[in-house]
Amino acid sequence: MIPEEEERISERKELLRRAYSINHLFEIGKWLRIPYFEGISCCWDMDEDEAAAEISLRITDDNLKQIFQRYEPRSWVTFKGKYYLLINGKISFEGSWSFVRNGLHRFKLTYGLTGMSLLKSIVESGGTINSYTIKDIIESPQIYEMLSDLEDLGIIYASHIGEKYKEWSIPKEMLPIIDAEISGRKDSQKKQKKQTVSLTDGKKIADPLTEERALVEKMDHELSSYLSDLIENRLEETIRFGRNFSIVELSKYLQSLFGPILYFDSLLSLTQQYGLANVEVINPYGKVCKRTGWSLALFGDPGTGKSFATRDMIFGKASIGLSAHGIPGRNRYCGGMTPARFIRIGQAYAGRIFNFVIPEFNDFFRYRGIIEPLKIAMEQGEIRYETQRESIGPYRFTSFFVVNYNVSIYKGGYRVTIQDPNFRAIEDRMLCRLHRLTKERFMEIAESQMRIFLGKLDIGEMAQVIRDHLTLIYAIETRHPLIKDEFPYKPVMITEYAYNMIAKARELILSEIEDEILMFSARLEDKALSFACSASLMEYFSARENFIPVSKDSMEHAIRIYIEEASIRSQGEFEPKKILHKISFL
Repeated sequence: MIPEEEERISERKELLRRAYSINHLFEIGKWLRIPYFEGISCCWDMDEDEAAAEISLRITDDNLKQIFQRYEPRSWVTFKGKYYLLINGKISFEGSWSFVRNGLHRFKLTYGLTGMSLLKSIVESGGTINSYTIKDIIESPQIYEMLSDLEDLGIIYASHIGEKYKEWSIPKEMLPIIDAEISGRKDSQKKQKKQTVSLTDGKKIADPLTEERALVEKMDHELSSYLSDLIENRLEETIRFGRNFSIVELSKYLQSLFGPILYFDSLLSLTQQYGLANVEVINPYGKVCKRTGWSLALFGDPGTGKSFATRDMIFGKASIGLSAHGIPGRNRYCGGMTPARFIRIGQAYAGRIFNFVIPEFNDFFRYRGIIEPLKIAMEQGEIRYETQRESIGPYRFTSFFVVNYNVSIYKGGYRVTIQDPNFRAIEDRMLCRLHRLTKERFMEIAESQMRIFLGKLDIGEMAQVIRDHLTLIYAIETRHPLIKDEFPYKPVMITEYAYNMIAKARELILSEIEDEILMFSARLEDKALSFACSASLMEYFSARENFIPVSKDSMEHAIRIYIEEASIRSQGEFEPKKILHKISFL
């Protein structure tokens, strides 16, 4: 195969993978009658990279034009390749590299060798650079001016924006031309070195597992860079803050931003972040009885703020001035990921603890056979999966989840829109929170939106301070090499008070339920305790012993979660406020 044809095939593959969902790729493959898709009954049985590669190998540009006429691409996707250009859903076959090359020439005339050194650093780092690592790579008073000009020229884009952390990336399809211009070569034949796997006909494609392992390395580096900056510049400030911080203070901060109803979802999300350290939980006799990590699900009506409380609070959202609150480098965003890809890339996280953020959990269950591997994943068990083409695993998945999904709400209860009758087994393994679009929630959402539109969402420096505290606690309790010798590891201790509170709540809940058959399991108590233990980690610096006792405030929040979730699972058979009054707090 001639080099130009190889380039076109490679570019077509990346264009198709980015422009279309795996459902569309499946439909396209079937429509074109490509042999790879014969015998495949649904998307779950195929990999999106393999599907895009097989299509790209067997079509011409005329076929590609027909695909874009027949199937509407994702409107938000931009692709600037040598042979293809996609903007605002419109495909062009003239490419964009002449414009990219002209932009690079203008940039070089303005900034000379310093500017090209910056570009070279970005290319050599895999196409991405951030505001921490850039200080170690290049020293120039014009650094941010250069980055801004590169953005204006369309050569880089801001792939992540936080209050004090920012990431810039070169689109993957533009890396060859930029690399060629930097090195002075007249062509772009240099290929990125990637491990490959074979297709059925012997062709080669990039291995998703290899790419994922590179991403894990990148996330490890992100955490280390952030932690280094924290230790060097904000350590004492963070410790002082931590001596007076607790779930009560976090609740006050979130209520001041979002109101007395919406705040609780963000509270769950950030408390789950503290639990990711997966710290040992001991009983009063010193025996380890559990760990702090747990998975979270927000479910309910569409448009009730589920994604905001999870994805946006964790990663930040620059367009509304919301800074990232989550642990840097420990949250893996899974928007658009298929369950097949999840099972494959999960091997890269074996023995590690990360958080998988899945914004549209419903989509996972369009594919058959996902319940069992997900249940095993949530139990941190051994995953093994086999298809006609490959064998995956066995490997032990040790990470956690934050998911959102929609349900059908009715008075007193709800019905999941996921068809698999065994989905309850998945729900049972997460701490769940139902979103109803009540008048009160609607008003808070509307008022929050208005504050955002008017630029009055005042996050200020508090988001950075909380993120610093969270990251420092995580690093201490996971014995990160940058900090492990500075502070002692402290387990969390469940006290008699915690056991008594759970027992009292259990007794009152059961007294309100007339049916002999319960709609929830004992796992609900366990997840409520996990929440309390995670929340208690916020008090690491105020705990005077060599352990952190589960605090009264943490248990009160946990009991509220336990009672409200038991009511939801029981289809509203009892009123949570009635029990909360009996238990002496609201």
